[in-house]
Amino acid sequence: MADQATILHADLDSFYASVEQRDDPGLRGRPVLVGGGVVLAASYEAKAYGVRTPMGIAQARALCPGAVLVPPRMKAYSAASKAVFEVFRDTTPIVEGISIDEAFLEVGGLLKIRGTPTEIAARLRAEVRERAGLPITVGVARTKFLAKVASGVGKPDGLLVVQPGEELAFLHPLPVERLWGVGPVTSAKLRDRQIRTVGHVARIGEAALVTMLGAHAGRHLHALAHNRDPRRVRVGHRRGSIGSQCALGRRPRPFAELEATLDALVDRVTRRMRAANRAGRTVTLRLRFGDFSRATRSRSLLKATVHTRPILETALGLLTAARPLIEERGITLVGVAVGNLDSDGSVQLELPFDDPHDEGLDSALDAVRDRFGSSSVTRAASLGRELNPSVPLLPD
Repeated sequence: MADQATILHADLDSFYASVEQRDDPGLRGRPVLVGGGVVLAASYEAKAYGVRTPMGIAQARALCPGAVLVPPRMKAYSAASKAVFEVFRDTTPIVEGISIDEAFLEVGGLLKIRGTPTEIAARLRAEVRERAGLPITVGVARTKFLAKVASGVGKPDGLLVVQPGEELAFLHPLPVERLWGVGPVTSAKLRDRQIRTVGHVARIGEAALVTMLGAHAGRHLHALAHNRDPRRVRVGHRRGSIGSQCALGRRPRPFAELEATLDALVDRVTRRMRAANRAGRTVTLRLRFGDFSRATRSRSLLKATVHTRPILETALGLLTAARPLIEERGITLVGVAVGNLDSDGSVQLELPFDDPHDEGLDSALDAVRDRFGSSSVTRAASLGRELNPSVPLLPD
């Protein structure tokens, strides 16, 4: 671990909602919800009423009757993200984008030309406000994990520096949910055993955590609770998977509707794969049930592909296998991702050769959608059903 806190985690505040408030002065200071069927983003004025993502709009309005609902504008969010990342890259060449609204920055080598990490972070916040018109919170620490925790604690529109030697005093009083990897299920397991804070986790032996949570999760949380995170800020790496998901709300859904939603998600994902020239081999289905528990199911193909048909057939097979669980628990979210991506999109042919119509059909549909919009051609089963808008992604 470095002697100085030189890692910045910069995270835009309620990004979509902040862009809407920036572009429409009439929304400033008011509770704003961005979304359609579900809340994609909520301003801090709306969050004060308990609104969270991806909550259904009806539930959000019940909690916050005065909220203003605005439709998402993905092109505006993409443009705002590009402006913010220009500020990041003007600050330091070592920028690791996490999503369109957050990134890690390493500033340890800039002392003589730009000042201390704290001074750099303060100037970064001011420049994002001036050049992009958006509030941003920055956490500064010696590890990526703690910098991200600091930005979360420092929200909204804040700057929080965790000085060397003070890390554990800052970290241990925080609730266990601040640890990466602690979602609702893991949190419930820990709190059932009266483990409520990061300090409680730190005082438990690694062996006990492994017994409680499994080998990977137990070791992972034990290390984070002691602020052990050796990862460096990386640049130039490509994403390990390409995916998309759709929140469904809480009403019961016929299985045919779930299949149609999955069809549309796979169309979106494979189009992104072909645009990025990335072939993939492992198909993963993600489900969130009515009780907010989650499940993932994966299956690997014999060879990498960018074609829609084999990926869709695999995803539908995983969904069908999960049908009894869905009917028992209900479902509120479905997602699909393709991993084990090749770096250059090359596809190994094998005998007998694939149906040549697959490639031509995919290319033709991509061309039509590129020219006339993603909704210009759709499957018959998807008529009258719209997915959540496609979230902008960082360049691969």
